[in-house]
Amino acid sequence: MKRLLATAATFALALGGAAVASGAQAEPPRGTSGYPAISWGACENDTLKARSAECGFLTVPLDYSAPAGRTIKLAVSRIKHSVPDSRYQGVMLINPGGPGGAGRSLSVLGELVPKQAGAAYDWIGFDPRGVGASKPALTCDIKYLRYPRPPYLPGTRAIEKAWLARAKGYAAACAKNGGALLRHLRTTDTVRDMDALRAALGAEQINFYGFSYGTYLGQVYATRYPQRVRRMVLDGNVNPDRVWYDANLDQDIAFDRNIKVYFRWVADHDDVYHLGNTAKRVEKLFYAEQAKLARKPADGVIGPAELTDVFLQAGYYVFGWETVAAAFASWVNDKDPAALRKLFDDANPEKAGADNNYAIYLAVQCTDVQWPASWRRWQRDNWRVHRSAPFETWGNAWYNAPCRDWAAPAGEPVRVSGLAAPPVLLISETLDAATPFSGSLEVRKRFPRSALIEGVGGTTHAGSLFGNACVDNTIADYLATGALPRRVKADRADKRCKPIAPPDPTPAAAAGATERAGSRALQTRLELQQHIR
Repeated sequence: MKRLLATAATFALALGGAAVASGAQAEPPRGTSGYPAISWGACENDTLKARSAECGFLTVPLDYSAPAGRTIKLAVSRIKHSVPDSRYQGVMLINPGGPGGAGRSLSVLGELVPKQAGAAYDWIGFDPRGVGASKPALTCDIKYLRYPRPPYLPGTRAIEKAWLARAKGYAAACAKNGGALLRHLRTTDTVRDMDALRAALGAEQINFYGFSYGTYLGQVYATRYPQRVRRMVLDGNVNPDRVWYDANLDQDIAFDRNIKVYFRWVADHDDVYHLGNTAKRVEKLFYAEQAKLARKPADGVIGPAELTDVFLQAGYYVFGWETVAAAFASWVNDKDPAALRKLFDDANPEKAGADNNYAIYLAVQCTDVQWPASWRRWQRDNWRVHRSAPFETWGNAWYNAPCRDWAAPAGEPVRVSGLAAPPVLLISETLDAATPFSGSLEVRKRFPRSALIEGVGGTTHAGSLFGNACVDNTIADYLATGALPRRVKADRADKRCKPIAPPDPTPAAAAGATERAGSRALQTRLELQQHIR
């Protein structure tokens, strides 16, 4: 789903450079598909290297309707099972979401599964077509998401025209740089790639772990190839009935609700942040500062759009709530913009390929289904939603606006059906804003052998394997034996757990959190969370 603001300040540990296979790639052996087989070598990424992972590239057709034509390469990693072969349970493909999330480093995910249930699988991370270390990777304009930018709220015709021109320009840049690749970046293309990866690995079936948009990949794969699915964990479920224009309007309402939850948390800790002792006061302060920044950006660059992007992180996760609040407090109380600017800068670096995630996000969503061509439709819908949900509505609209001018033709969305699929484990917190809970209920209906775990009242998006024992132990049991929670007859979750707890920013609690951060498991979780969209 929509890109989040994941920062080095919030998640102090980054995975480092892209994992690249070492050794010669020329004239590799031929696979059963007729394309070169994966030539495995050592990984350069330190995190993967420390776990003896293997890295390589899978060659696939650019256009599956012309298999003898141009090919592209997908970057892949593998961490093999560590149990005896008699207990081996097969390959586990992982996707972190996005669309546009790079997944090759996620082969380390298996070590986070409790009870060592992940040890029986080969964990396969991969960068989808056009993403990350895959070749070619799409990039259009690395400066597009950087400041200075107009305010998101189109309060004047001049602001509206400026954003329309920006969006059209970005779509044109992608058309120029993407070439033929732009026509082959739909969800169905990546699903074909997943099946090619299955074949290249010599597996009759795959296991799959998908976060966020990755759940939609899983749904479509299980619809197209149900007999090739063994087990699936889908966390933060896309509503297959709402792709993609309607899904973004649903997000706007959900993020507005979640930011109010966050404002209440900030108010509860007024002794730490001094931003107001009620949610209403914090909310009023946020919008007042937004208006001031429209007139005079902080440090000359942090305007109302940038402030919204910084706070958007808090709508996705409870992870980093204290970092965002502390940065805002430094600005409000001390007129020091450095922390706000760092949060924004860390999430929006100006370097080669910096917009790859965004470019692929658009390339997939703009071509999976036709978006409204009429700007009047966008105006009507977004002003309607804005009236009750002002926090993110117009920011989300402009984020998606290049779809109106996208060069590649749109296809028809897949009619998702899990009637023939095996038992699937679904996960969601009740107030997930990026993929609202209604989507998990819809997927549960379409997959009649599935079971849904709910983190009751939680606001975190796709946060499994992050230390919530009630959720994570259920995942471990499913991966170990295939056992699911008993399915109830009502239209609700089948198992209810406490959600991931918000942080405690008091000095004593913060000191304890710093001590705990040294554990390898927590470091890995923090690293991986940056990749989940």
